[in-house]
Amino acid sequence: MTEDAGMPTAVGAHMVVNGLPLYYEIHGQGRPLVLLPGGLLTIGLTFGPIIGSLSKDHQVIGVEPQGHGHTADIDREMSMDQLADDVAALLRHLKIDRADVCGFSLGGMIALNLAIRYPAMVGNLILVSTPYNGDGFYPETRPDQVESSGSKRLPTEAEREVWEAEYRRVAPDPDHFLAFQDRVGALVGAYEGWPADQLRSIGARTLILAGDTDFLRLEHAIEEFQLIPDAQLAVLPDCVHMDLSRRPDQVLAIVGPFLDA
Repeated sequence: MTEDAGMPTAVGAHMVVNGLPLYYEIHGQGRPLVLLPGGLLTIGLTFGPIIGSLSKDHQVIGVEPQGHGHTADIDREMSMDQLADDVAALLRHLKIDRADVCGFSLGGMIALNLAIRYPAMVGNLILVSTPYNGDGFYPETRPDQVESSGSKRLPTEAEREVWEAEYRRVAPDPDHFLAFQDRVGALVGAYEGWPADQLRSIGARTLILAGDTDFLRLEHAIEEFQLIPDAQLAVLPDCVHMDLSRRPDQVLAIVGPFLDA
């Protein structure tokens, strides 16, 4: 049994996929719903406040990608394709042909990749604070500008301390946080994403959720909404990037009806 910050106790396990001992947790029963956390975050730090409600009607499968939380950062390429391949391999191992998928920030980029490259595997798709290409971020929130911008859109130093403390608590190599932070920054900084035609090919019902003071440019979120054929767009007011994981009532009021429709 394992217990992450802010999250109900659940059964957690590692499964080796593509050479990676990938950590996942299963909560509840019902239609499968995969949750992919934000960069540097754990399942609990990203989704802890909403997992209990979601698991009443869904088999919630939280996944921590390479280097995140309980999953080691092995000597292997880190790319969006590889991270999506890992999720697809996990679903095959669990004998799940099709699942709803929800990702936050970096987790959303992985979810989008999964929906485009493995369309038969994805039912409903929820993209939280997720750009579809490298132009989706405000300049001051890009990894190479974070140290100097001082933008109110960025996580606070106190928030970063919580991330590092949780990483040190659960990671296989607690002292790897700063090196892993650099790897994630390079991954996001090099993100090219997908051309418009690829988004037009997405067959999954899609919810795009963002904050009005997010990393994600609102114009970009609107473009994403307009490009994906069966998409909905929701914007939370007075909401910075990290608030999206701290407003369970608002998020559930949008996500719940979308999944149940």
